[in-house]
Amino acid sequence: MSHAQTLWDLLSDSDELTIVCHNNPDPDCLASAVALGQIAASTGIDERHILYSGEISHQQNRAFVNLLDVELRPFDPELVQNRPSGSLLAFVDHSKPGANNRVPEGTAVDIVLDHHPAEDVEATFVDHREDVGATATILAEYVRELPMDPDARVATALLFAIRRETLGFLRGVTRKEYEAASYLHDFAESDLLRQLSSPAVSGATVDAIADAIHNRSVRGSVLISHVGRTSERDALPQAADYLATLEGIETAIVFGIIDDTIQLSARTTDSRIHIGEVLASAFDDEGSAGGHREMAGAEVPLGIFSDYTSDDDVLVGIVEQVINSRLLAALNIKDDDNSGNKGGDDKD
Repeated sequence: MSHAQTLWDLLSDSDELTIVCHNNPDPDCLASAVALGQIAASTGIDERHILYSGEISHQQNRAFVNLLDVELRPFDPELVQNRPSGSLLAFVDHSKPGANNRVPEGTAVDIVLDHHPAEDVEATFVDHREDVGATATILAEYVRELPMDPDARVATALLFAIRRETLGFLRGVTRKEYEAASYLHDFAESDLLRQLSSPAVSGATVDAIADAIHNRSVRGSVLISHVGRTSERDALPQAADYLATLEGIETAIVFGIIDDTIQLSARTTDSRIHIGEVLASAFDDEGSAGGHREMAGAEVPLGIFSDYTSDDDVLVGIVEQVINSRLLAALNIKDDDNSGNKGGDDKD
C-alpha cells in the first residue's frame, strides 16, 4: 500500500486533526499544513486546526497567510496534550517534539511529513524523505494520487512553496519537484502566484539587510556578517541569500540578536561543506541547529552574554567575537587568519 493510501486510511478512521507547524513557519510548512488539511477534509474530518508558534514576520509569509486566507491559531497546549479519542496530531516540515516547536518532548505524534535531516523519527505514520527538495512536494504527490483534486488555493500554496523552498528550482531541487509543479500548474492561480512572489518589503527589513552588507567579513570564499540587534528575524535568511550571490562567495552566514536569542541563517554552494552539520557542530552544545547541505539555521540563547553589559553595542561586539570564533572553528578556518576583510573591501 502506498504512503498516500495509508495516510488516507488513517485519516478516514479519525474525527479530528491538529496540525502543528514549526516555529516561525515558512511557505513550505504552511502550504503542507493547508494541503494536509484539505486531504483530511476529503476523508470527512470537519474538526481541523493548524497551530503555529513564534512569528509570521517575513513579508512573503504574511502575504501567503493573508492572500490564501490560511486559518491559523497560536499554539495551544490543550489541543495537543488533551486530545480526545479519535483525534490525530500531525507535524509538517519538522519531525520531533521539542525540536523547533513548542510541543513537549515525549508527546506521541500520529503523523510526520518532513524532508529535513533528522534521526529516530517516531509516529504512527511517517513519511520522512531527505531526498526531496520540499515537504510540499510530498503533499503534492499525495493529492495527485488520492481520489481528490486540489482546489486553486491549495495548488497555488503548494506550487509557491516548492518554488520558494528551491529558490526557483535552483537549490536542492529533484525531479519530483518538477513533476509536482507540472501537475499543480493546471490548478493554480497565476495572478496569485505573482502577488505572492513580489510582496512589499518593510523599511526595517531593508535596513537590517543593509547592516549585514556593511558588517560583512570575508575569509576566502566564506562570508560572515551580522545585523546587530533586530526585530526583523526574517531579514537574516534574506540577507544570507543576497550575500551568497557576491562574486567569489560560496558560503554566507548571517546572525543577529533577536529578543533573548542569537539566531543564524546560512547558505552555501561549496560542495565540500554541509552547512547544516557546520552549524550543528558549532552550536548544538548551547542551542539548536541544523538543516540541509546548502541551507541551515541555528538558535542560541543569549544567556550569560546579556549579563556582561546593558550596552547593545558592547553586547553585539562580544557576541560577534564568540559566534565568529565558533563558526571559523567549525569551518576549519584559523581564527587568526589575516585574509579576513571588513565592510566594503572584499579584496584578498
